[in-house]
Parts: sequence; C-alpha cells; structure tokens
Amino acid sequence: MLAIVNGKVLTITRGTLEPGTVLIDGGKIAEVGTDVEVPGGAEVIDAAGKWVTPGFIDAHSHIGLFGEPSTGATADGNEATDPVTAQLRGIDSLNPQDPAFADVLAAGVTAAYTQPGSANVIGGTGIAIKLRGRTIEDMIIPGTEGMKMALGENPKRVYGEGHKKMPATRMGNAAVLREALVAAQNYLDGIKKANKKSDQSGEEPDLPERNLKWEALGRVVRGEMRAHIHCHRADDIMTAIRIAEEFDLDYSLEHVTEGYKIKEVLASREAPCIVGPLLMARGKMEIKDVTLKNPGILAREGIKVCIQMDASSSTQWLPVVTGLAVREGMPEDEGFKAITINPAEVLGIDDRVGSLEAGKDADVAIFDDNPLSNFTHCEMTLVEGEVLYRRKQQ
Repeated sequence: MLAIVNGKVLTITRGTLEPGTVLIDGGKIAEVGTDVEVPGGAEVIDAAGKWVTPGFIDAHSHIGLFGEPSTGATADGNEATDPVTAQLRGIDSLNPQDPAFADVLAAGVTAAYTQPGSANVIGGTGIAIKLRGRTIEDMIIPGTEGMKMALGENPKRVYGEGHKKMPATRMGNAAVLREALVAAQNYLDGIKKANKKSDQSGEEPDLPERNLKWEALGRVVRGEMRAHIHCHRADDIMTAIRIAEEFDLDYSLEHVTEGYKIKEVLASREAPCIVGPLLMARGKMEIKDVTLKNPGILAREGIKVCIQMDASSSTQWLPVVTGLAVREGMPEDEGFKAITINPAEVLGIDDRVGSLEAGKDADVAIFDDNPLSNFTHCEMTLVEGEVLYRRKQQ
C-alpha cells in the first residue's frame, strides 16, 4: 500500500484538496480525501508543497510509430502506398523500446492514443496505450481502437503531386473516403444477404471472400469504432462533419486548427475536438491561421476540447503547451481537463483514468509547482501504483 500525503491534490472531477491524500492499493486508487487514514506499514510519499494530478493523456500522438532517432529505418507511421489502408494496425509498427517513452513519462504523461499518420485518406487503426511495458501487449488499453482518416493537404500532396493519382484535390479526398465507406457497406451487405439466404435454405452461407480492408472499415460503418478525422482548415472540418453525418459515423475532429472560425457549428454538433499541435510553424497553407487562442475559444463555447501534441518525444511538452493555451484565454480548469478527463472520455477509458477517484487506476504525477508552468519539474510519475519515474535531485 502506498500513500501520497500533504499535497495539493487536483482530482479534476471533484475539486482540489489541499492538503490531500491519495491512498493506493494494488495498482488502484483506494481513497482520495483530506482526512484519509493511512494504514500502518504503508509506504508514504510526502508531497508537501507539491501538486498531485492524474497522469496526463495525449489524445493524438504518434509515439512509438514515428520512431526516434528519426530516420527511414524508424519511420513506420505512414504506409504511403495506397490512399486507403484501413487494414493496417498501428500496433504492428509500435516499438515499446523507443527512447521517446522515457522522455514523455518523465513529464507526467502516463497514457496516449497513438496512431498512423495522415499521408492516406484512411490510414489504419490507432490505439490507447499506457506508457509502460516491454511489449505492445503490456501497453494496450483494450477496446480503444479507432480508424485514422485524413482530409486536406497531406493526402492530395502524397498522391497528387508528381504522381497524378487520386486524390489530387480536396474533392478527391472526399470522393476516396466516400467510395471506401460505400465499399465497406457493400461488403457488410454481402455478408448479411449470404447469411439470410443460408437461414432460409439451411445450406452453408456463400460468403464474400474475406477482405481485411473492408472488414476493418466495416467496424467504423457499424459504429463499433470511432473515426479520428484529420482536418485543419475550416472547410475541411466541415467536409469531415458532412461525410460523418452522411454515414452516421462516431467521429472526433483532429487538429481543428481553424475551429475558432466555425465555433458555433462545432458547438452544435457536440463532436470532440482534439486540438493541436499549437506551436506549429506555418509550413503549409492549411495551418497559416494557427493560434494559441483556439482551445480557449472552443472551450468557452462548451465544446469538449483535448489538447494534443501530434508527436513522439515532443509529447513531453504537453503540459507546457497547455499552459500557453491558458495564458491565451483558456480557463485553467478547462486546460487541466483537456489533458486528463476529456481525452479519457473521448477514448472511452474514463472509467480507468483521467481523474483521481477511488477505483481508478493509480496513474499519478507529482510536480514541484503548477504543472502548466514551464518552470515546473515533474518529480514523480506512477502508472498503476508503480513509480516509473523519479526525478534525480540536483
């Protein structure tokens, strides 16, 4: 048993406790409060003068897929050979030994949703992971697979420029996505018709030949898997919404760089917005209007905002970038939610992580001051009650 005592405890969902105690037993949070009795024999961590938070969560990462050091040998996040690769699984590229994991854990980040990149209109599945373990099987949070989709400049640049292959325009992006979704619907219909005929005849069903691409995308069509749709420019965001509504998809909007331009539309749709990266140089046209004010503008509209880094080891700057968003108008409590409970809810893991509550996984970070300040150090990071990072004293 482990007790973190005397700290400023940000529960996220149940206010701030100061001084507070977090009692941990068997990898789970047993109790959180201001008058928790610490059992005799428990290991005690004195967090006096420190901030205690849930482990932070990056809802849009490429950690372990775009490996480091960044070379051709470690660049495994984009299978840029076909604009539709729904059959790919990010876990087949993920390297648990990547040095980025240690850097990110040392910043108080304990979980991330990592996924293929945006070269393809449909890039394959990502998954939520804990930042610990020697194999991907140790890291996976079951039931969190989602399908990466992308609109805007990236797919049309990869396939159109110099290749003269569809998609070469934004029209092409949308058409490729619609055609793929229809093909998945037709594949499912073929299975359904074969099974119905079999039920009527009593004979073995004459099923269509198994197709891993349409089988995977079929889970999105059936609403069993979320579509994570990359879209920066306001018109691309609207295309994402339009197609998602046409096919009745469960979806999130990823990047949403110009979301502030259509904030009322986004608020009316209630789709989660996974915003960032916020410190982008204007390397392409669709991000020319990037602003640190965007997360705050969207949050004040009542939109569920997650702040993301879209990165590997640079995920370690997630709390600092969130602090910059707070500086530019995002309410501080919304900033903390954007890297804890909001991503947990979007990823469907809020029953396990995202806040300090009894019964949840003991994923905890301890800081020497406000975690959103660039002057602050993460002192300790725990995943399921195990101390995986402890800052060396200077």
